[in-house]
Amino acid sequence: MGLKVGDKIPNFTAKDTNGNDFDSQNVIGKKPLVIYFYPKDNTPGCTTQACSFRDQYQDFKDFGAEVIGISSDSVASHLQFSQQFKLPFILLSDLDKKIRTLFGVPNSLFGLLPGRVTYVVDKKGIIIMVFDSMRAKNHISNVLEAIRNIIE
Repeated sequence: MGLKVGDKIPNFTAKDTNGNDFDSQNVIGKKPLVIYFYPKDNTPGCTTQACSFRDQYQDFKDFGAEVIGISSDSVASHLQFSQQFKLPFILLSDLDKKIRTLFGVPNSLFGLLPGRVTYVVDKKGIIIMVFDSMRAKNHISNVLEAIRNIIE
């Protein structure tokens, strides 16, 4: 069973876009977070989702939130994806799918594709929203509204 509203975000580590070590303890409990799991770099839906987060990124920053994208792609793939689409937020490489498993993100399309799930986390590290939808465009407006609600 995956993480749900009211659960505390677990600690995790991964390599970021530049190959640096990312430790969730450095951000959890310090600011609101949007952690989104997506299937694969450079696919139509994932590119749409990433570019939507990019286009709204300043709105998230204005609310003091950080956006973190996670997939099982390599650091090199994330770097190319990030540079190509000028993504200003953190991408983490989850090659062994440990983070995906830790969060309990399900597969979709009959178990063939990694799922697309977005978690909105408050300043205390508590999940206030889980948005599970393969429709990439739907995530941004729902998530931004949830961030807006915890700030106001």
